Amino acid sequence: MLAAPLRRRTIRSRSAASLASPDTRLPRKRALIVNCFIDEYRRTRGSPHRVPRAMGPPFLAGALAREAWDIRLYNEQYSGPICDDNLLGWPDLLVLTGLTVAFDRMMHLTAYARSRNPKVVVAAGGPPVRALPRRSAAIFDYACTGDLEELQQVVREAFGRAYAADELFPRFDLPYGRGMIGYVESSRNCNFRCSFCSLTGEKGSYLTYELDLVRQQILACGKKQICFIDNNFYGNDRDFFDAKVALCRELVEDGTIDGWSCLVTGDFFARPDNLELVSRAGCKILFSGVESFSQEILRRYNKRQNTIVPQVEMVRGCLEAGVVFAYGIMLDPTTRRLDDLRGEIEFVVGTPEITLPAYFTLAIPLLGTPYFRDCLSERRFFPNTRLRNLDGVTLTMQPRDPVGEVLAFLKDLPSLRGYRKDALRHAARFAKRYRGVLEPLQLVAALLPTALICTEFAASSPTRLQVGRPRQTYFGPSEPLDPFYTPRFRVEERYRAHFRPTMITDADGASHADIAGDLTG
Repeated sequence: MLAAPLRRRTIRSRSAASLASPDTRLPRKRALIVNCFIDEYRRTRGSPHRVPRAMGPPFLAGALAREAWDIRLYNEQYSGPICDDNLLGWPDLLVLTGLTVAFDRMMHLTAYARSRNPKVVVAAGGPPVRALPRRSAAIFDYACTGDLEELQQVVREAFGRAYAADELFPRFDLPYGRGMIGYVESSRNCNFRCSFCSLTGEKGSYLTYELDLVRQQILACGKKQICFIDNNFYGNDRDFFDAKVALCRELVEDGTIDGWSCLVTGDFFARPDNLELVSRAGCKILFSGVESFSQEILRRYNKRQNTIVPQVEMVRGCLEAGVVFAYGIMLDPTTRRLDDLRGEIEFVVGTPEITLPAYFTLAIPLLGTPYFRDCLSERRFFPNTRLRNLDGVTLTMQPRDPVGEVLAFLKDLPSLRGYRKDALRHAARFAKRYRGVLEPLQLVAALLPTALICTEFAASSPTRLQVGRPRQTYFGPSEPLDPFYTPRFRVEERYRAHFRPTMITDADGASHADIAGDLTG
């Protein structure tokens, strides 16, 4: 998100000049900043209760001069696909970001906006553009492969220097969802290189922000639970980690914030004093990518930081320190037998001293990662595989067991069908064990995965009835495209191709021309 305020090339906290009264003489422009999103379960009305929330739009808005722009933010993950043709025809500048799988949505919105306003400037960035820079350069006016300050450069070039912010700061003041959680960032990237992670493919260095800027972000959020959206809050800078924790403790003790949470890597738990440190500082939840309780699987994905401390010991120690432990489990039927995968699920639901995972996902071969390149070179992908289906729930590669048996397993996985009684029994035993250790809200948060897993569709969006959702097959070759691949509004003929799905493989299972140009870098 914020990329310019880094300690190795420091941009300091906001100056008085940046807070001065706006110059109303500057002709105002209009900007629409969108987090593009394609839902893995084909939900059509958004998932407003997902945590964490995608924070690209308010962070990107900070690159635009306040006095020069009318800005609207939209999050398709929160609100569902944009259905307002007038909104898409409104901006002078359309800024698009999102996860890798959302690349096609970026093309859709570009087609709509250009059909309504041929003069609109389209700038796209984030993981999809960094993974497909050559393809992106042919579609968008500005294909941004760098960090946030690149949007400042785009604005200066396209609209003039006065339209770019002098100093970067997220626009938490703009309407962008609601809730009791405030999202801030204190670092970028990660100091580890897991083979399946998009950050590994992007090869970015671990960088940290100036501490005063971290403080200003937190204060701008107001009195909330603060969630650090860093890829690795712990990192490899011990002094900076200690300073951040001390800052959070200060703000909790003086009542400025209610508490905080963050993501840490497995090496954090190698020092027992770390848990005591963050617990005393008001940390409520730690998220860490467990991925698997199998040491062999962790080594296969180069996730060696999770082999330092035994996984169950790590989770139990966190909970006993009064901090909720949240994590996900990654299952890969292309390298493991179904009996092995079922065994891991049975182990988790049968171990009440640990939390249930927040989610189960397939291993996703994200574009540009070592894992993706291995899968492609070994011809594991089915023929005619779409980028859209690399979503963590759709089978896109040849499994070790018969396809029909694997698909039956995948259809049951989102709701743990066959394990629901075990999951509920786990929740009861977990609550009994930790009710005197965790605060009531923490206990609710710890038990929430049981509801999310056992009632997947309702729990993530309980206030929004999902209609028009196509029936899933969970099988890439037969999975129907989402309705938004058919243009909903008028689109000029030259942009019709924007609605053709980006392909990963061709009819023979080799790399498709859509991505071939970006595989040579």
